[in-house]
Amino acid sequence: MPSKNTKLQEKLSIRFRKLLSGATDGNPPWLGVVAEGNDVGLFAPTDAPWIIHRDFSTLVGGVRALLMQALHPGSLAGVAQHSRYEQDPLGRLSGTIRWLTVTTFGSVEAVQNEAGRVNRMHTKVSGQYQTAQGETSSYRAADPRLLLWVHIAFMESFLRAHQNYSKAPIPGGADAYVKLWGKSVAPLGLADVPASEADLNQLLDEFSEELIVTDKTRSVIKWIKNAPLPPLTKPVYKLLFYSAVASLDPRFRELIGIRSAPLWILRPITTNMLALMRFAIGPESPIEDAALRRIERVKAAQGNVSPSESVDN
Repeated sequence: MPSKNTKLQEKLSIRFRKLLSGATDGNPPWLGVVAEGNDVGLFAPTDAPWIIHRDFSTLVGGVRALLMQALHPGSLAGVAQHSRYEQDPLGRLSGTIRWLTVTTFGSVEAVQNEAGRVNRMHTKVSGQYQTAQGETSSYRAADPRLLLWVHIAFMESFLRAHQNYSKAPIPGGADAYVKLWGKSVAPLGLADVPASEADLNQLLDEFSEELIVTDKTRSVIKWIKNAPLPPLTKPVYKLLFYSAVASLDPRFRELIGIRSAPLWILRPITTNMLALMRFAIGPESPIEDAALRRIERVKAAQGNVSPSESVDN
């Protein structure tokens, strides 16, 4: 018989997964997608993207990425004009989580199919926005420039969140994560991406001239700050939000205009809180477990070929 602790962990785990995926039974709808396939995927379990994206620091990284993306008027217009984030916030969240998990843990075929789904959605997203220089500019979600901004805002956010709020070392360091995660956007049609942390920082410098905060930006940031989540989760989310703000580059934090406690205060509090959450829901991770079983099956069929060797070939 399972212990009371195990039963409690299972109950909390199901509630947690229901919140993130919207699935009534706690099993994400894309679980089967990750489990299926006849290749090991883009990343090995020892690769930097796998290590970072399995970590609970992604909870901070996700909030941080939303704040960063809101600073660009093009990506903000796409969300404001074509997303139902206010009416269905968890639906939009689950869609983003699906792309992240399938791309990180799924087979190459699954990644390509997921990219196809995203690309089809992008064909419907277009419009106009006011640039930081006050000019009217047209946009499409599939524009390489906007895709690049979303990619680096996402990637830098998850990297900084992990560096600040996780105790797990990154295999190969920041450079390895930046270079390897560049594979994730190739199926979306984005090939020219940063290959190192220095490249990433340079691009952020270049994009800084395009960033602006308007009344709409402030409205979206206010919504992110006060996201309509279940009451019991709001204190935890508040800590995640301010931890995300604290980890921002000072120039971006100044643009957002929200004060937070300094990193030296929030870092130990948030790191320990995330570790406690991980302990509370237990070690089970249906998505990661499904990916590992697929990899073992593929390796056995291929004569124990390692994931990195298989991907390179």
